[in-house]
Amino acid sequence: MTQCNQILDRVVLIKIQANIYGARKKLRKEDLVLADGSELPPEDLASLGSKRLLDPDQLADFNRLKKAAERHCLRVGTRFMGGFVVPVEHADAIVSELEKVAQEFVVNKAKFLAGYDDAVRDWIKKHPSFAGIIEKAIDPMAYVATKLGFDFMVVAIRQPEASSQKDVARLEQQIDSIGGQLFHEVANDAELLLEQSLIGKDQVTRNALRPIKRIRDKLDGLSFLDYRVAPIVTWIDGVLQEIPNRGAIEGALLQEIMAMTMLLADPDKLRRHGEGLSSNPSKVTNDEDADDVLSSGHPASPISAAVLAPVQTSLLEPKEPPMVDPDDLFAGLLDDLFTDDDGEGEAHSFADIASRPALPVATPALAAQAYGSDNEPETHGTDESELPAEAVTEFWF
Repeated sequence: MTQCNQILDRVVLIKIQANIYGARKKLRKEDLVLADGSELPPEDLASLGSKRLLDPDQLADFNRLKKAAERHCLRVGTRFMGGFVVPVEHADAIVSELEKVAQEFVVNKAKFLAGYDDAVRDWIKKHPSFAGIIEKAIDPMAYVATKLGFDFMVVAIRQPEASSQKDVARLEQQIDSIGGQLFHEVANDAELLLEQSLIGKDQVTRNALRPIKRIRDKLDGLSFLDYRVAPIVTWIDGVLQEIPNRGAIEGALLQEIMAMTMLLADPDKLRRHGEGLSSNPSKVTNDEDADDVLSSGHPASPISAAVLAPVQTSLLEPKEPPMVDPDDLFAGLLDDLFTDDDGEGEAHSFADIASRPALPVATPALAAQAYGSDNEPETHGTDESELPAEAVTEFWF
């Protein structure tokens, strides 16, 4: 089974048929009153446009229902071939919502037709100077009723067995375009979120970020369309997990969410980001992982190695010992350390010790391990604030 057929087996195509009466007619020359000496441009140069026969608000409910039906499909699906492809597992839920829209459409249609004549008269009263051109263009109610309707159908797409190579290539090209359409729709939703809820805000609530959750769920349901989608979903999950259950979202977390949304709003960069995540997935270690890396000497991930490797080098590199007066350094310590093994307690003189071959000087960290005394030398910690700027790697997400 080809990849094209694998995708088709997991989706259904939903076609929405929403007919809405336009309440418009073409404007004619005789509808216009021209001043003396004025003339209209020829038809091949400019058109006269159209005239409204009703108040547009009378049709607002029908347009609202059509958009609601499209939103239900786009919540889990994406546009394709004049309709919407949605995962098979979501088809029943979408059909249930569309049936509610269809029922509401029927109710509004009956209400509109019952008040159609009154709506026409109100429109004429609002524009008495043009009553003549409106009355001549009014459509009868029976005709208007045929121009209002809502229906939908759910179909499965299959590739014919006897398809030619050209037909197969054409269908595969259409299937490949679904992923690009998905990224484009995600970018539109993210751009809307930026404009309405994020830009210019120093803090937001959890409710303001609901569109991100919807984007995440949509991508997750259609992740089989493009290999770059699944790692993007994982990346979004990582950011959403940082959001607290209560309280305002502000500071560094809000900036991180802003950066993520800006990336979601750019389809080209989002595709490249998903490709990068799929080829080299990030694994961020926590503090306990960092301790394990230091103790074992084996980095758990590329990120931890990048951050911690300079620290290990600084611990093991020998450094030039400071010049200290030997009498001050060993005062009080040599009395017990340099005694005979025979237990007679005879101490060696400092001159004898000084005449022996010089021992290698250990780094402060290794010296503390060798002596094991309470007076341990000062060790170099792994605080990133003490590291050089080039030794610390920052990661946004």
